[in-house]
Amino acid sequence: MVELVKYGATGRRKNAVARVNLIMGKGDILVNDRAFEEYFKRETDRITILEPLKLTHALNKFDVQADVKGGGLSGQAGAMRLGLSRALVQFEEENKTTLRKASCLTRDPRMKERKKPGQKGARKRFQWVKR
Repeated sequence: MVELVKYGATGRRKNAVARVNLIMGKGDILVNDRAFEEYFKRETDRITILEPLKLTHALNKFDVQADVKGGGLSGQAGAMRLGLSRALVQFEEENKTTLRKASCLTRDPRMKERKKPGQKGARKRFQWVKR
């Protein structure tokens, strides 16, 4: 019986969460059970996601299965990039320095700022009226 070697990791950005699994294969990428190109239509999102695989020369070594939830497409792409990077480090520890230099392992801390009480939004105030 052939044992499937699976490397899994979680990536987050803004409100998006991506659970990524790497399985030895020929380079197929599935996002939410759909083709990668079908799910991420923007070229910039696809480039962002494939960056860790290109840096580690693992583009055609793994099949990638990702479950992405929350946020918008850009946030989901960033979350998937971080998850992929973490999974590649699990596969081979030497990838850590390469991915760290390209800042693929850094969690982007920027989040939406909360609405404050007594204001219209996070920073916007209600209009001031003299009379």
